[in-house]
Amino acid sequence: MIRDFKEKDIVKGCTANDRHSQEQLYKRYFPVMMQMCMRYTSDRDSAMQIVNNGFLRVFKKIHLFKFEGSLEGWVRRIVFHAISDFFKSEKKYLHFMVFEEKEKSTSQTILDHIYYEDLLQMIEKLPNATGKVFTLYAVEGFKHKEIAELLQISIGTSKWHLSEARKEMKRLIAKYQDQINYAR
Repeated sequence: MIRDFKEKDIVKGCTANDRHSQEQLYKRYFPVMMQMCMRYTSDRDSAMQIVNNGFLRVFKKIHLFKFEGSLEGWVRRIVFHAISDFFKSEKKYLHFMVFEEKEKSTSQTILDHIYYEDLLQMIEKLPNATGKVFTLYAVEGFKHKEIAELLQISIGTSKWHLSEARKEMKRLIAKYQDQINYAR
């Protein structure tokens, strides 16, 4: 019989290195984290590797969770860092979520020279609401309907913010590319 733990009990158990608590946390968040990873790689084995590396980090850092936000959001951030680390080590996968598929040919040469840290800093430069929508959609894998409910905005407003974020990210990336070309 599987016991139903509350979030605090799971975190407390994971902090104490209790395997049952770790299993509960893993089972609770694995599907969402796997879905998030699959947005960045169509290779299921790579996605599984990323998720497992992310959860390993979660278990190592669980004692740092302070219940000041959602546990799922905290886990998402850690798994996203695992995604970033994976792509840094596998340069051939460097396809960031800013560009549409049809724009891949022109965007790839620019993206070959950008580090993930730089892209994350660019995301931080987006206006607050636009940055939130972009992060929820492109990084965390939420759908527009979910974002609308979460941020209490309309689906159309969510789509508008995503469109604006993409435009601004393209502008920031072009500016970054100009700086690289000037430095050469």
